[in-house]
Amino acid sequence: MKHDAIRKSFERFLRGRELKLTPQRRRVFERAFATHEHFSAEEFYAWLRAEPGPKVSRATVYRTLGLLLEGGFIQSLDAGRGELIYEHVVGHRHHDHMVCLACGKIEEFHDERIEALQHEACAKKGFQIVSHAHRLVGYCRGCARKLPLEDEAARGDDTGAGTSATSAQAEAALEDQRD
Repeated sequence: MKHDAIRKSFERFLRGRELKLTPQRRRVFERAFATHEHFSAEEFYAWLRAEPGPKVSRATVYRTLGLLLEGGFIQSLDAGRGELIYEHVVGHRHHDHMVCLACGKIEEFHDERIEALQHEACAKKGFQIVSHAHRLVGYCRGCARKLPLEDEAARGDDTGAGTSATSAQAEAALEDQRD
């Protein structure tokens, strides 16, 4: 979908709520669709403050991101940082996310096998899926190398015996990194 068509769709969405595309809302819309990064509302607000254009309040940023989210123009992701992370999705292929607990890095991925399994599970239950968000939480390659691991976890023990120890170690490593 082209940018102008997306903007017109957002305008129709706003009119349906008896709202106008003010210069401030337009600026939020334009900035959200100008980036391919994942961003928090606070990061987004800082970008707008640092760039030329109509002044946009923090409240307008939060309200407009909420409208964009409600209309399906952007999606939110709970990356475990205590704030939602956003990205624009209209005109982009569906993807899922891997979120690193240590550095906050977000990796996008798409796997047809996972998609097929999800649809199969829904079909078995008679569930009509509309959308989904798949999030894997753990440690990226760089951060995983820094974590102390027990022998059984390092071997990839599938018995589950190392699972709680590994989780406890990961939490301890994360706490050490925060301190």
